[in-house]
Amino acid sequence: MDFPKMRLTAGLLFAISCLASCATLDAGGAPDQVVEVAAAPAEQPVWYFEQSDLPVDPDYTFGQLDNGMRYILRQNATPEGTALVRMRIHSGSLAETEEERGLSHFLEHMAFNGSTNIPEGEMVKLLEREGLAFGADTNASTGFETITYMLNLPRNEEELLDTALMLMRETASELTIAEDAVERERGVVLAERRDRRNFAQAAREDGFAFTTPGARYVDRLPIGTLEALENASAAQLRALYERTYTPSNTVLVIVGDFPVEVMEAALRERFTDWQAAHAPAEPATGPVDITRSGLTDIYTDPALSESVTITVLGPWTDRPDSSANRRRNLERSIAYSIISRRLTRLARAEDAPFRQARYGRGDIFEDASTNSITIASEDGEWRKGLLAAVREVNQALTYGFTQAELDEQLANTRTALENRVSGAETRSNTAFAGSALRLASDDVVPTTPQYTLEQFESYAGEITPASIFALLREEALPLNAPLIRFQGRNAPEGGEEALRSAFTEAMALPIAPPQDTGAVEFAYADFGEPGEVVSDTREERLGLRLITFANGVRLTLKQTDIREDRVSFRVLVDGGNLLNTRENPLNTYLVGSLSAGGLGQHSLDELQSIMAGRSVALRVSNTSDAFSFAGGTTPRDLNLQLQLITAGLTDPGYRPEGVEQFRRGIENFFMSMGSTPASAYGTQQGAILSDNDPRFSLQSKDAFFALDYGQLRDVIADRFASGAIEVALVGDIDEDTAISAVAATLGALDMREADFLPREEARTRSFTQTRGERIIRHTGEADQAWVRMVWPTRDDSDFTETMELALLGRVVRLELTERLREDLGQAYSTQASNSSSRTYPGYGVFTISAPVATEEVETVRGVMRDLIEELRSEPVDPDLIDRARQPMLEAYDNSLKSLGGWMSLATRAQSQPERLDRWFAGPDTLRAVTPEDLLDAARRYLEPDSAVEFLVLPEEETEEDDG
Repeated sequence: MDFPKMRLTAGLLFAISCLASCATLDAGGAPDQVVEVAAAPAEQPVWYFEQSDLPVDPDYTFGQLDNGMRYILRQNATPEGTALVRMRIHSGSLAETEEERGLSHFLEHMAFNGSTNIPEGEMVKLLEREGLAFGADTNASTGFETITYMLNLPRNEEELLDTALMLMRETASELTIAEDAVERERGVVLAERRDRRNFAQAAREDGFAFTTPGARYVDRLPIGTLEALENASAAQLRALYERTYTPSNTVLVIVGDFPVEVMEAALRERFTDWQAAHAPAEPATGPVDITRSGLTDIYTDPALSESVTITVLGPWTDRPDSSANRRRNLERSIAYSIISRRLTRLARAEDAPFRQARYGRGDIFEDASTNSITIASEDGEWRKGLLAAVREVNQALTYGFTQAELDEQLANTRTALENRVSGAETRSNTAFAGSALRLASDDVVPTTPQYTLEQFESYAGEITPASIFALLREEALPLNAPLIRFQGRNAPEGGEEALRSAFTEAMALPIAPPQDTGAVEFAYADFGEPGEVVSDTREERLGLRLITFANGVRLTLKQTDIREDRVSFRVLVDGGNLLNTRENPLNTYLVGSLSAGGLGQHSLDELQSIMAGRSVALRVSNTSDAFSFAGGTTPRDLNLQLQLITAGLTDPGYRPEGVEQFRRGIENFFMSMGSTPASAYGTQQGAILSDNDPRFSLQSKDAFFALDYGQLRDVIADRFASGAIEVALVGDIDEDTAISAVAATLGALDMREADFLPREEARTRSFTQTRGERIIRHTGEADQAWVRMVWPTRDDSDFTETMELALLGRVVRLELTERLREDLGQAYSTQASNSSSRTYPGYGVFTISAPVATEEVETVRGVMRDLIEELRSEPVDPDLIDRARQPMLEAYDNSLKSLGGWMSLATRAQSQPERLDRWFAGPDTLRAVTPEDLLDAARRYLEPDSAVEFLVLPEEETEEDDG
């Protein structure tokens, strides 16, 4: 179960080490402080927008049942033929008493463990049979103020909608919460708490305790306390359930491809007879001492990267959602964005003083507001970073902004709003549901994109550097005697006094008004004579248009209106990871950092200014056999996007600051390596499975520091100049316009190679012959371990067998979850999957894994081995196969309802046309898999003695540790 962000806004979240993610943490106790709030009078508005001057989007339907339950409905067909249901209970961990800490989340778990009409263990199976993939983090979440239940319906069948609402109603009022079920689920909840704890969480807890000591929310983190979870009884859970799960405390949201009257009738049928009851008392969140100042905190851990956070507290200001406050919010946002832009510029510079920095504001619920500066530095460089960041913020707070800086932000804002308007009719179900839930939880009125754009245009001309500076000066809290918090591997030299002294020195540094640098024109608009189309055909089954230019560049187009005003692009250039060799395994590693070097004529920072107001980006990455430029844009910016990519190919920047940015993260990576079971496994498994093949093994720190753009240029220059290029464009495009844009850019380049080079000598990858147990040690929590079994399988050349192994992976995961999570309560999340390589002939791996308590490693190993033996000895139960297969079939049915789905087919449609045939064959191939097929696959590949069995265990204590 996932924990969403708490309702604390940006400044504080960043200030105390990303506070939002701390919703998973454990904290000590504090006295209960509950503010009793009388039931709302009948004449009070049902929805916040009824008292706001903002016009609510009229395509929503809002209602309230006689029992007090509210609902929000919207018909929408993106993706077509699907829907989603959300039920939000407006009580979370803040509603708990001292003895109940963590029980809201525990109760969420019980929603899947038996109700009046669904026996324990059957709800998840019911979902799976209907094609809904169930996962530990996908169907419910618990936060400070809400619990949300989520179902995504793969089909718009009324029977399926009724099933979903039946499940929600069972959850709302019919949970049995049997004592034996509580005992079984207790282990799962404790396992989740165990798995989520690590060095970063401990640091966040310290940040809470330092910045807001004594605040009630600090002691109501959703994951709860060991004492409460270990002693929770069914009676306690039921008491919390009956107190918080009431109609007047619930909002139901349905968005999808159903008529509104169908949704409304279905929910009324299910929820009208839910007995009315008052919402619970509104819990306190503070107190927060806004006079807290001048204090310093130092927190160290061997795995922590270095950072300094400077925070000032002030009174909270109520800013209800209104047209005036939206304007004020926008202007405030522009001011902070300009400061962040300046800090980013410093971080990108040669010999940058810090890795990154941010200045922001935030609210701590309704108890306080904050301003904060957070600086992430290389180890030992905190002082240099603090001086530079504080000086930059102080300069902005003293002298304000330039017209050019404002123009850049206004252009970005206008474009974002215009893009929302042009794509308004194909917004996703998820987007609409999110807006509905923000209204329910935070009183944010869902307005139309057109209204928002019109409002912006009505006052954009009145926004000036002076006006946003005045607003900033009015609202920003003065940086007087702030709270200063350091975290890192080693305490700063000079301790608290040095931190405080450095801040004082930074505030005294000389500052000056900013200067306009003038506009810069994009230098890459002409690439020569547009290329000639020499082949133009159509793939009739999917409507793909296949183009080849005279220079060899191939273009695949798919026009679709499933997302208005959006175009997905991918440009593949021959090369990729196959250029890495045993002698030089990091040959192409810096490709992912190439964009940081900008272009030959423009630094990355200049590009950001030049491209203000345009929906374009320059990003390049490695794939197995190609370099990939990919992303999304709009039809009107497609030509500029292609110019940018072509410039990236023909004139990469190779600036030293790009390499410096890359190097700033190396030390931190190696210092934190092994600090959790996941990171320990990730850094060692490649070498173990490949018998230390350097291409698949982590290289030394010195090897990474030795990388530079000169070395990279030697490897990729020839590929960028002459390697095969295949382009895919999918979305709201005019085909002829798109062809012309490609012709004038990539199609205008010199002759390219005809195809991606096979590089047969590089396509070798072996699986170790050393099988059996392998122990990896981590330096994290002593009670955390991983058990992971990996078998060699095969490549993907046999599509039928590839599908059998994929389905077998789903079967194993369902069964492993049943045995470890539901039966034994030993694991929160389990994994099982097969990966068949397209790149390396004969190579594939089948993996099962589970994070477990250290003392339960042998038990879990036994469960895994028993399961594998059963899979190899008798056919799988057909119902289990159906529960594994149905979500895969639904995914097939819905795959072409998104641009990403279409892109997966358009990519390599010409160089690998067999991918299209496989897509069409997929559903029937999957349906044809029998229990006997899975038995044969398990016998063929899952031989117990042929696996590498990883045990990721905590470091062993030494005698010195014991002493």
